[in-house]
Amino acid sequence: MTDTPQEKKSDFRYATGDATVPWAAVGEHIWHEDLMGLVKLLVKPAGDEAEFAGAMASFEQALTSLCACGRPTAKLSLGDTVKQLEEEVARFLGSKYACFVTNATAGFQIAHQFADLGPGDEVILPAITFIATGVYPPLVGAKCVFADVDPRTINMDPEDVARKITDRTKVIMPVHIGGYPVDMDPIMEIANERGITVIEDAAHAFGGKYKGRMTGTVGHFGSFSFHEVKNITAFGEGGIVCTDTDFGQYFNQARFCGVDMSEQIENWLYDVKALPTTTGGPQVPGNHSSTEIQAACLLGQMERLEGIIRVRRERAEYLNERFKDVPGLIPAPLNTEEIESTFHLYLLQVDPEVLGADIRPFRALLTEKGVTNIPHFAPLYHFTIYKQLGYDTDAIAQSCPNAENAFWHTFTHLPLYPLCDDQVETMADLVIETANEIRG
Repeated sequence: MTDTPQEKKSDFRYATGDATVPWAAVGEHIWHEDLMGLVKLLVKPAGDEAEFAGAMASFEQALTSLCACGRPTAKLSLGDTVKQLEEEVARFLGSKYACFVTNATAGFQIAHQFADLGPGDEVILPAITFIATGVYPPLVGAKCVFADVDPRTINMDPEDVARKITDRTKVIMPVHIGGYPVDMDPIMEIANERGITVIEDAAHAFGGKYKGRMTGTVGHFGSFSFHEVKNITAFGEGGIVCTDTDFGQYFNQARFCGVDMSEQIENWLYDVKALPTTTGGPQVPGNHSSTEIQAACLLGQMERLEGIIRVRRERAEYLNERFKDVPGLIPAPLNTEEIESTFHLYLLQVDPEVLGADIRPFRALLTEKGVTNIPHFAPLYHFTIYKQLGYDTDAIAQSCPNAENAFWHTFTHLPLYPLCDDQVETMADLVIETANEIRG
């Protein structure tokens, strides 16, 4: 027999159904005024402001009429839309489990907790990455160990990872910088030999492939970002953590305070449990709940992802064709039979000996010409926080010569999408012009 909505057990955030005095999941309903506030935030005037104001007034009138003959949603957080998104993402990735969380950093935390990361443990991560990759380990008393990068891709160098593994290494975190996949096979080989958990920082890489497998699914865990600057977004923030391991069955508890609705303590609605781990645990879960609105946005953008990546790839190919014969410029690595990038960023490098200068004056002159270019990212050990935590940052820099050379001398990133065709052509013209001026 199937439960009716009234008979289903509540998680105290779901509507309890028909009752003389019900307990609604949504404390204050979303009305047309709230929706108009969202529309005004997301849609700004472009051109004739009077025309825009008239269109907005017409829209508000139509929205008011719509709300008058409809009713507000009964669920805003962790409802059916979040579940639908997770199922769709799992199918897309070919992953057994996928969980929608507040951001990629939350996904890293959850994966680290299943790995039972704690005091005295070590996590190997690339020297060049966003700070979020290295936030959680020091928070629980673990140590970040910085691997040097491959000078061609700026991704983690598997050979340096092998050199820096110790008996205290518990996690390796490859980062697919700019959406270009890390060489995962040697990392997985050494990790599996030594019982090390691999957590892919796939923040830039939703939709990429490595040897036929989706990025984020090669390691034991993967976490993706849907922050506002990514290829697709969930209204500005959001993350997916995925796994094929059995720990995925505990994702819901890891996401929401350890609440287990399948069991109840006496005289209460549910139980709360610690997370199981690779070493037996326990780990105390956090709260990383996601919203229905974000899930709806991401579901819509996922339908456009293939086209978005195609446009980015085409523009990268165009830039490579323009730059390939320019002395001193090193175009970005493109797709191969084994690698499919998401082209989140375009990696531009220079040969200082041929160009006659390193990347810093090149980048400055390019910026003066109106072309935004940003190296992603500074080596993490350059940030004050690691000195404050007692790291010997000078020694770390000496152990990462490729990262140091890239940061100071050779690389930057260019944007790809959603630039219009004229902007991409102009960007190529100005990059070539800048190289010629410096070299000449």
